Amino acid sequence: MTTITTATTYELEVDLVTRFFQVLADPTRVRIIELLLEGEKNVSELVQRLGVPQARVSSHLGCLRWCGYIGTRREGKFIYYRITDRRVSELIDLARTVMADNAEAVKSCLRLNEEIS
Repeated sequence: MTTITTATTYELEVDLVTRFFQVLADPTRVRIIELLLEGEKNVSELVQRLGVPQARVSSHLGCLRWCGYIGTRREGKFIYYRITDRRVSELIDLARTVMADNAEAVKSCLRLNEEIS
């Protein structure tokens, strides 16, 4: 019975890690994170820099906030978004470092292309 409980706990942990990376699987969310690593910004600033509709930016900000990647503060009528955990910056840096060594393999991965389609 302990094995079943351990397997279930393990599966839940794997699911959570998978969901954690799914947040980063969207290019717009990664771009938002990178912009916020430059400093806090409001929705209007992000819309201008990203060149995507405000509703789309707001939706992605909601996801990032819900999942703990970013936080907010209100100043007058504006809400400013910021990275609240320095490890997010470290994670993005680490991803870029790993990609530098594996970019061609990732670009040509046929299995990943099937999952995206």
